[in-house]
Amino acid sequence: MAGTPTLAMVLDGLSTAGLSTGCRHGVPWYVAHLGGSLLAALADLDRPLSEGFADALERVAAMHPRCDLKDPGTPSATVAILRHKYGVLEHLVLADSPIVFHGTDGFNVISDLRVDDVLPDLRAEIESHPTHTPGHRVALQRFVLAQRQLRNVPGGYWVAAAHPNAAEHALTGSTPMRGVRAAAVMSDGVSRLVTEYEMATWAEVFATLQIGGPRKLIQTVREVEATDPTGLRWPRYKSGDDATVAYCQW
Repeated sequence: MAGTPTLAMVLDGLSTAGLSTGCRHGVPWYVAHLGGSLLAALADLDRPLSEGFADALERVAAMHPRCDLKDPGTPSATVAILRHKYGVLEHLVLADSPIVFHGTDGFNVISDLRVDDVLPDLRAEIESHPTHTPGHRVALQRFVLAQRQLRNVPGGYWVAAAHPNAAEHALTGSTPMRGVRAAAVMSDGVSRLVTEYEMATWAEVFATLQIGGPRKLIQTVREVEATDPTGLRWPRYKSGDDATVAYCQW
């Protein structure tokens, strides 16, 4: 997560499931350097988000040319960016880290769920096993291997990785700032409290953010997950995913 007075951004690195990536640096390195490059590229408010995003992808790729950037498992991440520009809130979302607006007419969720459309049979196989079991681990690796073949290709789904053309497939748009009370940029490890666990509404999420801030919201997510540590009630890839949220209020 990173932010400036005009920008809020959440990047969520994709799990490797213990498999090789062709890169000696790893996912945390990739996320950190992509975040820094995005902050620099988007400091110019007149530069379109997608253009700055493409430039950042290209810059990070140039930082590790000796790695195998054509490996389908090359380090990658979801991206959610919110920028305030001249009375307008611009957004860019790639993969399943959403941005949620709280406006006078309710809640508007911007999310890219194309990843949910791929490999439903292998996804179901993972969900048939409790987490932290050998069967779950094997099924997850099988799923990730197959998923990599559909990453950043036509008919698949798109994430931030080694090639700048991923920026062309991001969801972008703008919302007039008038009528928007607050916004939250988050990883899916937070949004699943509403979308998957169904243990809160967006109204309750924003009430928690207003009163207790991101720390309290993430604590709530962890408390819910602790009631189902092996994924029997809510089948999932791991007991608790990375949880990050940036809360913006005006």
